[in-house]
Amino acid sequence: MSQKPDLLRTLGSWEAMAIVVGTVIGSGIFLVPKAMVLNVGTPEKVLLVWVAGGLLSLFGALTYAELAAALPHVGGEYVYLREAYGPLWSFLYGWTQFWVAKSGSIATLATAFAYYLANFVPRLETTIFQVGLPIGPKGGPLAITEGQILAMALILALAWLNYFGVKLGGRVQAQVTAIKVGLIVALVVLAALLGAGTADNLSTSVVAVGGISGWVAAMVAALWAYDGWNNVNMVASEIQQPQRNIPRALILGTLVVAALYLAANVCYFFVLSATEVATSDRVAAAAARKFLGSAGGGAVAVAAMVSIFAALNGSLLSGSRVPFAMARDGFFFPSFAGIHREHRTPHVSILWLSVWSCLLTLSGRYEELYTYVIFASWILYGMTTASVFVLRWRRPDLPRPYRTLGYPVVPALFVLAAGFLVTVTLLNSPRESVMGLTLIAAGIPFFIRWRKRRAAV
Repeated sequence: MSQKPDLLRTLGSWEAMAIVVGTVIGSGIFLVPKAMVLNVGTPEKVLLVWVAGGLLSLFGALTYAELAAALPHVGGEYVYLREAYGPLWSFLYGWTQFWVAKSGSIATLATAFAYYLANFVPRLETTIFQVGLPIGPKGGPLAITEGQILAMALILALAWLNYFGVKLGGRVQAQVTAIKVGLIVALVVLAALLGAGTADNLSTSVVAVGGISGWVAAMVAALWAYDGWNNVNMVASEIQQPQRNIPRALILGTLVVAALYLAANVCYFFVLSATEVATSDRVAAAAARKFLGSAGGGAVAVAAMVSIFAALNGSLLSGSRVPFAMARDGFFFPSFAGIHREHRTPHVSILWLSVWSCLLTLSGRYEELYTYVIFASWILYGMTTASVFVLRWRRPDLPRPYRTLGYPVVPALFVLAAGFLVTVTLLNSPRESVMGLTLIAAGIPFFIRWRKRRAAV
């Protein structure tokens, strides 16, 4: 009887770093400063939110580094939750990742890609037809545009790429990430050298929501832009020397992203006033036009599409490993546990994740999608981070080649912040939040069914 194929450890340290940096830096850095300044009012406060979001993400990365080094298995959070709390919570995490968090993130990125491509092909914003049912944004009719069709095609193309091997997907991730970092650095350097702005812009302001609600809304926007630093944990079983490479990728990658985000936002507010940022849907493009003329908007649109391409590729590469891990444990559709004999990829999981993500591209606007994703994700991030306490208590004998810097303060602060953000988001965005909670709860009957089937085997 032939031995079943298994996943291969073929991703090196640079590919691991590229998954962190490339997946985190997607469309958010080019779009969310508008929402942030409308919520907090001044460039100084926007920069402070970026710093706070970066620190919070770093606290999470420091904690996840310990978990990844101790349990370097496929699935990331799924594994940590299973070991800390049992199969129900790990199942609900995987369930939410597949139906909400990862698929919603992929759909949001693909939608943003089409949004930027519309700079060159305006017809992408044209509505092809409308579904006359109250299933669109805010309960209105569902409009289908050419851009949505393109977004779905991009998702399927990247699924095809990752189908043929993790090494190929990792190599593409590394190369495109290097290009995107170079383009962001070039934007910042050109803004400084060409002298198109003034430091006075950093003192401008706009009328904003303000208060706790404004700060939390801005933080949600920033955290969506930071989202994805944990993706490298999901492919832990395919990374060489994971006890060393995963903590390094998590910590250094998060620091690199935070530095790039701060530099880019200083660039935006150096070139544009707060009012100009608040009235621009494409903030980076508006800034580039100030010092590159009409070509600036096109240059930034290209940079945004390169950035989004890498984030999409990294999301599909990593996200497909979670339902694969669930199925291998007997808690998801059995076919998802399949590994391609030649390419050694979880090919069924890759294909179905991409198909579901395509359907989600039809579900609403960019802003609604990222609020939906962040709410569901941060419930799970908080629980996963708390698992470092549980595992130190329940599994003191577990090898820990890396231990969380600043323990127990760092993970405790992260857990408290996650709980606060989830609570306020539930109050401020009840529709999206309830949809997320409903999908999580909907997994319980399926868990019971799969648990019974697993016990009967």
